[in-house]
Amino acid sequence: MIVAVVGVGVIGGSVGLAARRRLGATVRGVDPHAEQALHAGAIDEAHDDLAGALREADAAVVAVPVGALPETVAAVLEHAPPGCLVTDVGSTKRAVVAANGDERFVGGHPLAGSEAAGVAHAREDLFDGALWYLTPTSTTSGIVLERLHRLIAGLGAHAAAIDADTHDRMMAAVSHLPHVVANVLVAQATRALGGERIPPTGPSFRDATRVAGANPALWTDIYLGNRDALLHAIDDTLARLHAARDALAAGDRQALHAWQADAGAEREALLEAGLTGGAVHELRAVVPNRPGVIADIALTLGREGINISDMALTPSPDFTRGEIALWVAEVEAARAGELLAGLGFAVS
Repeated sequence: MIVAVVGVGVIGGSVGLAARRRLGATVRGVDPHAEQALHAGAIDEAHDDLAGALREADAAVVAVPVGALPETVAAVLEHAPPGCLVTDVGSTKRAVVAANGDERFVGGHPLAGSEAAGVAHAREDLFDGALWYLTPTSTTSGIVLERLHRLIAGLGAHAAAIDADTHDRMMAAVSHLPHVVANVLVAQATRALGGERIPPTGPSFRDATRVAGANPALWTDIYLGNRDALLHAIDDTLARLHAARDALAAGDRQALHAWQADAGAEREALLEAGLTGGAVHELRAVVPNRPGVIADIALTLGREGINISDMALTPSPDFTRGEIALWVAEVEAARAGELLAGLGFAVS
Protein backbone atom coordinates (compact mmCIF):
# COMPACT_ATOMS: atom_id res chain seq x y z
CA MET A 1 0.00 0.00 0.00
CA ILE A 2 1.20 3.50 -0.86
CA VAL A 3 -0.25 6.31 1.26
CA ALA A 4 0.36 9.99 0.51
CA VAL A 5 0.01 12.37 3.46
CA VAL A 6 -0.37 16.02 2.50
CA GLY A 7 0.48 18.10 5.55
CA VAL A 8 2.65 16.19 8.00
CA GLY A 9 1.90 17.81 11.35
CA VAL A 10 0.66 16.10 14.49
CA ILE A 11 -2.37 14.48 12.76
CA GLY A 12 -0.76 13.78 9.40
CA GLY A 13 2.36 12.54 11.14
CA SER A 14 0.32 10.20 13.33
CA VAL A 15 -1.44 8.83 10.22
CA GLY A 16 1.98 8.21 8.71
CA LEU A 17 3.38 6.48 11.79
CA ALA A 18 0.36 4.20 12.18
CA ALA A 19 0.17 3.39 8.46
CA ARG A 20 3.86 2.49 8.30
CA ARG A 21 4.04 0.42 11.47
CA ARG A 22 0.59 -1.19 11.53
CA LEU A 23 -0.28 -1.57 7.86
CA GLY A 24 3.18 -1.92 6.38
CA ALA A 25 2.44 0.99 4.06
CA THR A 26 4.95 3.09 2.19
CA VAL A 27 4.13 6.65 3.28
CA ARG A 28 5.02 9.69 1.19
CA GLY A 29 4.84 13.11 2.79
CA VAL A 30 4.22 16.48 1.15
CA ASP A 31 5.00 19.33 3.51
CA PRO A 32 7.43 22.26 3.79
CA HIS A 33 8.86 20.40 6.79
CA ALA A 34 8.76 16.94 5.21
CA GLU A 35 12.44 16.32 6.02
CA GLN A 36 11.61 16.69 9.72
CA ALA A 37 8.82 14.13 9.30
CA LEU A 38 11.27 11.80 7.57
CA HIS A 39 13.70 12.01 10.50
CA ALA A 40 10.82 11.41 12.94
CA GLY A 41 9.90 8.17 11.14
CA ALA A 42 6.44 9.44 10.16
CA ILE A 43 7.10 9.00 6.42
CA ASP A 44 9.30 6.93 4.13
CA GLU A 45 9.73 9.56 1.43
CA ALA A 46 9.72 13.36 1.44
CA HIS A 47 8.22 15.02 -1.67
CA ASP A 48 8.06 18.63 -2.83
CA ASP A 49 5.25 18.11 -5.35
CA LEU A 50 1.87 16.40 -5.32
CA ALA A 51 2.35 14.60 -8.62
CA GLY A 52 5.39 12.70 -7.37
CA ALA A 53 3.84 11.84 -4.02
CA LEU A 54 0.60 10.60 -5.61
CA ARG A 55 2.12 8.46 -8.34
CA GLU A 56 0.51 4.98 -8.02
CA ALA A 57 -0.83 5.92 -4.55
CA ASP A 58 -3.64 3.84 -3.06
CA ALA A 59 -4.78 6.49 -0.59
CA ALA A 60 -4.20 10.18 0.12
CA VAL A 61 -4.86 11.87 3.45
CA VAL A 62 -5.02 15.68 3.41
CA ALA A 63 -4.07 17.17 6.78
CA VAL A 64 -3.56 20.85 5.99
CA PRO A 65 -5.25 23.73 7.91
CA VAL A 66 -9.03 23.98 7.48
CA GLY A 67 -8.87 27.16 5.42
CA ALA A 68 -6.72 25.46 2.79
CA LEU A 69 -8.65 22.19 2.59
CA PRO A 70 -11.03 22.78 -0.37
CA GLU A 71 -8.33 23.80 -2.84
CA THR A 72 -5.77 21.29 -1.53
CA VAL A 73 -8.20 18.37 -1.81
CA ALA A 74 -9.08 19.53 -5.35
CA ALA A 75 -5.40 19.58 -6.27
CA VAL A 76 -4.89 16.11 -4.80
CA LEU A 77 -7.84 14.73 -6.77
CA GLU A 78 -6.42 16.26 -9.94
CA HIS A 79 -3.11 14.43 -9.52
CA ALA A 80 -4.33 11.21 -7.85
CA PRO A 81 -4.60 8.05 -9.98
CA PRO A 82 -8.09 6.69 -10.75
CA GLY A 83 -8.10 4.08 -7.97
CA CYS A 84 -6.78 6.34 -5.22
CA LEU A 85 -9.14 7.14 -2.33
CA VAL A 86 -8.84 10.69 -0.99
CA THR A 87 -9.88 11.92 2.44
CA ASP A 88 -9.09 14.77 4.81
CA VAL A 89 -8.94 15.23 8.59
CA GLY A 90 -10.43 18.73 8.98
CA SER A 91 -12.71 19.59 11.88
CA THR A 92 -15.18 21.43 9.62
CA LYS A 93 -16.67 19.60 6.68
CA ARG A 94 -19.22 21.60 4.68
CA ALA A 95 -16.83 23.70 2.62
CA VAL A 96 -14.48 20.90 1.58
CA VAL A 97 -17.35 18.49 0.82
CA ALA A 98 -19.28 21.09 -1.21
CA ALA A 99 -16.17 21.91 -3.25
CA ASN A 100 -15.23 18.33 -4.10
CA GLY A 101 -17.87 15.98 -5.51
CA ASP A 102 -15.44 13.42 -6.94
CA GLU A 103 -16.52 9.85 -6.18
CA ARG A 104 -13.03 9.13 -4.79
CA PHE A 105 -13.32 11.74 -2.03
CA VAL A 106 -14.83 11.20 1.42
CA GLY A 107 -14.55 13.95 4.01
CA GLY A 108 -13.20 12.81 7.37
CA HIS A 109 -12.56 14.04 10.89
CA PRO A 110 -10.82 11.95 13.57
CA LEU A 111 -11.77 12.97 17.11
CA ALA A 112 -8.18 12.82 18.24
CA GLY A 113 -5.36 15.28 18.50
CA SER A 114 -3.26 17.36 20.80
CA GLU A 115 -2.93 20.96 21.88
CA ALA A 116 0.68 20.60 20.73
CA ALA A 117 1.49 21.16 17.07
CA GLY A 118 4.04 19.65 14.71
CA VAL A 119 5.22 16.23 13.68
CA ALA A 120 7.42 15.99 16.78
CA HIS A 121 4.21 15.34 18.76
CA ALA A 122 2.84 12.69 16.35
CA ARG A 123 2.09 9.26 17.85
CA GLU A 124 1.40 5.87 16.32
CA ASP A 125 -1.37 5.24 18.87
CA LEU A 126 -3.07 8.64 18.57
CA PHE A 127 -6.19 7.16 16.96
CA ASP A 128 -6.55 4.06 19.14
CA GLY A 129 -10.23 3.75 20.08
CA ALA A 130 -11.04 7.16 18.57
CA LEU A 131 -14.21 7.96 16.66
CA TRP A 132 -13.45 9.02 13.07
CA TYR A 133 -16.33 10.78 11.34
CA LEU A 134 -16.85 10.29 7.61
CA THR A 135 -19.12 12.51 5.49
CA PRO A 136 -20.01 10.57 2.32
CA THR A 137 -22.42 12.05 -0.22
CA SER A 138 -24.59 10.75 -3.04
CA THR A 139 -21.56 10.85 -5.35
CA THR A 140 -19.30 8.77 -3.10
CA SER A 141 -18.11 5.43 -4.45
CA GLY A 142 -19.19 2.53 -2.24
CA ILE A 143 -15.89 0.77 -2.88
CA VAL A 144 -13.96 3.86 -1.77
CA LEU A 145 -16.06 4.11 1.39
CA GLU A 146 -15.42 0.45 2.21
CA ARG A 147 -11.68 0.83 1.66
CA LEU A 148 -11.58 3.93 3.82
CA HIS A 149 -13.40 2.08 6.61
CA ARG A 150 -10.69 -0.57 6.52
CA LEU A 151 -7.88 1.98 6.44
CA ILE A 152 -9.28 3.80 9.46
CA ALA A 153 -9.73 0.53 11.36
CA GLY A 154 -6.11 -0.30 10.56
CA LEU A 155 -5.04 2.99 12.11
CA GLY A 156 -6.90 2.02 15.30
CA ALA A 157 -10.06 4.14 15.01
CA HIS A 158 -13.80 3.49 14.56
CA ALA A 159 -15.51 5.06 11.54
CA ALA A 160 -18.99 6.62 11.74
CA ALA A 161 -20.95 8.21 8.89
CA ILE A 162 -22.60 11.60 9.31
CA ASP A 163 -23.70 14.30 6.88
CA ALA A 164 -21.52 17.40 6.68
CA ASP A 165 -24.18 19.85 7.96
CA THR A 166 -24.92 17.78 11.06
CA HIS A 167 -21.21 17.31 11.69
CA ASP A 168 -20.50 21.04 11.66
CA ARG A 169 -23.44 21.91 13.91
CA MET A 170 -22.38 19.22 16.37
CA MET A 171 -18.74 20.29 16.36
CA ALA A 172 -19.79 23.90 16.96
CA ALA A 173 -21.54 22.75 20.15
CA VAL A 174 -19.08 20.21 21.55
CA SER A 175 -15.69 21.44 20.31
CA HIS A 176 -15.59 24.93 18.85
CA LEU A 177 -17.83 26.61 21.46
CA PRO A 178 -15.82 25.09 24.39
CA HIS A 179 -12.69 26.70 22.91
CA VAL A 180 -14.47 30.06 22.76
CA VAL A 181 -15.71 29.72 26.34
CA ALA A 182 -12.25 28.63 27.58
CA ASN A 183 -10.71 31.75 26.05
CA VAL A 184 -13.34 33.93 27.73
CA LEU A 185 -12.85 32.25 31.13
CA VAL A 186 -9.09 32.78 31.00
CA ALA A 187 -9.48 36.47 30.11
CA GLN A 188 -12.07 36.94 32.86
CA ALA A 189 -9.96 35.17 35.49
CA THR A 190 -6.87 37.17 34.55
CA ARG A 191 -8.69 40.42 35.26
CA ALA A 192 -10.42 39.09 38.38
CA LEU A 193 -7.21 37.76 39.95
CA GLY A 194 -5.23 40.88 39.12
CA GLY A 195 -2.00 38.99 38.53
CA GLU A 196 -2.38 36.62 41.49
CA ARG A 197 -1.84 32.90 41.02
CA ILE A 198 -4.75 30.51 40.62
CA PRO A 199 -5.39 29.07 44.11
CA PRO A 200 -4.59 25.38 44.69
CA THR A 201 -8.31 24.69 45.04
CA GLY A 202 -8.99 25.57 41.38
CA PRO A 203 -8.80 22.27 39.45
CA SER A 204 -12.18 22.90 37.85
CA PHE A 205 -10.80 26.07 36.29
CA ARG A 206 -7.79 24.20 34.92
CA ASP A 207 -10.05 21.49 33.46
CA ALA A 208 -12.44 23.99 31.91
CA THR A 209 -9.68 26.07 30.30
CA ARG A 210 -7.30 23.34 29.10
CA VAL A 211 -7.89 24.27 25.45
CA ALA A 212 -7.67 28.06 25.88
CA GLY A 213 -5.37 29.69 23.33
CA ALA A 214 -4.74 26.44 21.41
CA ASN A 215 -2.80 26.96 18.15
CA PRO A 216 -4.08 30.44 17.11
CA ALA A 217 -3.50 29.96 13.37
CA LEU A 218 -5.33 26.62 13.31
CA TRP A 219 -8.25 27.73 15.44
CA THR A 220 -8.81 31.02 13.62
CA ASP A 221 -9.38 28.94 10.47
CA ILE A 222 -11.74 26.61 12.35
CA TYR A 223 -13.79 29.48 13.82
CA LEU A 224 -14.19 31.14 10.43
CA GLY A 225 -14.77 27.86 8.61
CA ASN A 226 -17.73 27.07 10.87
CA ARG A 227 -18.79 30.65 11.49
CA ASP A 228 -22.58 30.41 11.11
CA ALA A 229 -22.93 27.27 13.26
CA LEU A 230 -20.60 28.73 15.90
CA LEU A 231 -22.48 32.04 15.96
CA HIS A 232 -25.71 30.13 16.58
CA ALA A 233 -24.06 28.19 19.42
CA ILE A 234 -22.70 31.40 21.00
CA ASP A 235 -26.11 33.09 20.78
CA ASP A 236 -27.74 30.08 22.44
CA THR A 237 -25.08 30.16 25.18
CA LEU A 238 -25.72 33.85 25.82
CA ALA A 239 -29.45 33.18 26.16
CA ARG A 240 -28.80 30.38 28.66
CA LEU A 241 -26.40 32.58 30.64
CA HIS A 242 -29.04 35.32 30.78
CA ALA A 243 -31.58 32.79 32.10
CA ALA A 244 -29.13 31.68 34.80
CA ARG A 245 -28.38 35.30 35.66
CA ASP A 246 -32.08 36.10 35.96
CA ALA A 247 -32.63 33.17 38.32
CA LEU A 248 -29.64 34.25 40.41
CA ALA A 249 -30.74 37.91 40.52
CA ALA A 250 -34.23 36.85 41.60
CA GLY A 251 -32.86 34.54 44.30
CA ASP A 252 -34.87 31.72 42.72
CA ARG A 253 -33.52 28.71 44.62
CA GLN A 254 -35.87 26.25 42.88
CA ALA A 255 -34.84 27.39 39.38
CA LEU A 256 -31.13 27.22 40.23
CA HIS A 257 -31.50 23.76 41.77
CA ALA A 258 -33.36 22.48 38.70
CA TRP A 259 -30.78 24.06 36.39
CA GLN A 260 -27.92 22.33 38.19
CA ALA A 261 -29.70 18.97 38.40
CA ASP A 262 -30.70 19.04 34.73
CA ALA A 263 -27.11 19.75 33.71
CA GLY A 264 -25.88 16.70 35.64
CA ALA A 265 -28.48 14.40 34.10
CA GLU A 266 -27.90 15.72 30.59
CA ARG A 267 -24.12 15.35 30.90
CA GLU A 268 -24.50 11.74 32.03
CA ALA A 269 -26.80 11.00 29.09
CA LEU A 270 -24.33 12.56 26.64
CA LEU A 271 -21.44 10.52 28.01
CA GLU A 272 -23.45 7.29 27.91
CA ALA A 273 -24.40 7.98 24.29
CA GLY A 274 -20.72 8.20 23.42
CA LEU A 275 -19.80 4.77 24.75
CA THR A 276 -18.73 2.17 22.17
CA GLY A 277 -17.77 -1.49 22.22
CA GLY A 278 -19.49 -4.77 22.96
CA ALA A 279 -20.62 -7.62 20.76
CA VAL A 280 -21.30 -7.01 17.07
CA HIS A 281 -23.89 -8.47 14.70
CA GLU A 282 -23.62 -9.07 10.96
CA LEU A 283 -26.30 -7.87 8.56
CA ARG A 284 -26.33 -8.63 4.83
CA ALA A 285 -28.30 -7.06 2.00
CA VAL A 286 -28.24 -7.11 -1.79
CA VAL A 287 -28.07 -3.59 -3.18
CA PRO A 288 -28.09 -2.17 -6.72
CA ASN A 289 -24.87 -0.81 -8.18
CA ARG A 290 -25.80 2.84 -8.34
CA PRO A 291 -23.93 5.96 -7.19
CA GLY A 292 -24.46 6.83 -3.55
CA VAL A 293 -26.23 3.65 -2.42
CA ILE A 294 -23.58 2.78 0.17
CA ALA A 295 -23.43 6.39 1.36
CA ASP A 296 -27.24 6.35 1.76
CA ILE A 297 -27.01 3.26 3.96
CA ALA A 298 -24.16 4.66 6.05
CA LEU A 299 -25.84 8.03 6.56
CA THR A 300 -29.24 6.47 7.35
CA LEU A 301 -27.70 4.36 10.11
CA GLY A 302 -25.51 7.25 11.26
CA ARG A 303 -28.49 9.56 11.72
CA GLU A 304 -29.90 6.99 14.15
CA GLY A 305 -26.60 6.83 16.05
CA ILE A 306 -25.74 3.37 14.70
CA ASN A 307 -22.06 2.99 13.90
CA ILE A 308 -20.82 0.52 11.29
CA SER A 309 -17.79 -1.13 12.83
CA ASP A 310 -16.86 -2.81 9.54
CA MET A 311 -18.26 -3.45 6.09
CA ALA A 312 -17.53 -5.62 3.06
CA LEU A 313 -18.79 -5.42 -0.53
CA THR A 314 -19.10 -8.37 -2.92
CA PRO A 315 -20.14 -7.34 -6.45
CA SER A 316 -22.12 -9.64 -8.72
CA PRO A 317 -20.34 -11.00 -11.84
CA ASP A 318 -22.09 -8.46 -14.08
CA PHE A 319 -21.56 -5.59 -11.57
CA THR A 320 -25.24 -4.61 -11.68
CA ARG A 321 -25.66 -5.25 -7.96
CA GLY A 322 -23.69 -6.48 -4.98
CA GLU A 323 -24.01 -7.86 -1.49
CA ILE A 324 -23.03 -5.63 1.39
CA ALA A 325 -22.18 -7.06 4.79
CA LEU A 326 -22.34 -4.68 7.74
CA TRP A 327 -21.23 -5.23 11.31
CA VAL A 328 -23.03 -3.17 13.95
CA ALA A 329 -23.40 -3.38 17.72
CA GLU A 330 -25.60 -6.34 18.66
CA VAL A 331 -27.95 -4.12 20.67
CA GLU A 332 -28.53 -1.98 17.54
CA ALA A 333 -28.87 -4.81 15.02
CA ALA A 334 -32.67 -5.01 15.03
CA ARG A 335 -33.06 -1.28 14.47
CA ALA A 336 -30.38 -1.34 11.76
CA GLY A 337 -32.28 -4.13 10.00
CA GLU A 338 -35.47 -2.07 10.11
CA LEU A 339 -33.70 0.94 8.61
CA LEU A 340 -32.22 -1.14 5.80
CA ALA A 341 -35.65 -2.62 5.09
CA GLY A 342 -37.03 0.91 5.03
CA LEU A 343 -34.58 1.69 2.23
CA GLY A 344 -36.07 -1.20 0.26
CA PHE A 345 -33.41 -3.84 0.88
CA ALA A 346 -34.07 -7.41 2.01
CA VAL A 347 -31.91 -8.08 5.06
CA SER A 348 -30.46 -11.31 6.40
